[in-house]
Amino acid sequence: MHDVEFSVYPEEVVALVGGNGAGKSTLLEHLNATLVPDDGELVIGGTLITEDNKTHARSEVGFVFQDADTQLVAPTVLDDVMFGLQNYGVPGDEARERAREALATVDAGHLEDRIPHYLSGGEKRLVGLAGVLVLEPSVIVLDEPLAGLDPERSQLVAKRIEQIHEDGISVVLSTHDLEFAAEVADRVCAMVDGNIVGSGTPREVFYDDALLAEANLHPPSAVRVARDAGLGTTEQPVTEADLVALLTEADNPETTQIPSPSGRRHD
Repeated sequence: MHDVEFSVYPEEVVALVGGNGAGKSTLLEHLNATLVPDDGELVIGGTLITEDNKTHARSEVGFVFQDADTQLVAPTVLDDVMFGLQNYGVPGDEARERAREALATVDAGHLEDRIPHYLSGGEKRLVGLAGVLVLEPSVIVLDEPLAGLDPERSQLVAKRIEQIHEDGISVVLSTHDLEFAAEVADRVCAMVDGNIVGSGTPREVFYDDALLAEANLHPPSAVRVARDAGLGTTEQPVTEADLVALLTEADNPETTQIPSPSGRRHD
């Protein structure tokens, strides 16, 4: 990492994109002080983070690792979600109640008695999310949240991420899936060789040919299709829903207004 300037604002979803080795995971691990910079500063909510107050970073920034097994440590799902609370001295009954509420938030309450290591990949991600949510952070960080998941499980995790965002928690995630980034992100940051080389809305980033070339990225399929069809010069769709709405409008010229199918902001 070098010369990185990166901020996360309240109630936004930020996607880090870039090739393997670009520095995405390393940057994410600085956000909750898993790593502390040798030069420069990490400031969370106005507090400068040092070796002496890493706990503040970890109470404000929850981290869900790419390999969910690394943070599933207890004999049952409910015990695992309670684990962090018990480390902070929360009494058993209160910890159990809060853990069940967190599992319900990610629609995983039915898993509470299961053994974590026997869960599917998608279920493990949801339990990892619950284990972070239960600590009530202001920011949640997810490293490749869809890695290794089939389309159904990917959609399930994506929906939970959007729900968390709607509840007022900021989300930072890294991903190789630019379709996913286009769907969920308010802001996209492209990384190359340990630095952020460009950022903006999904529309700004995914229609910036020079930036994509520098980051060795290919735009989402909606962008490619729109350009091939000569539709990407004005409306510039970035998601499949955007593209369908644009094609529907083209087929029905009398239509004067098309609601946003995703409800996300891609201005």
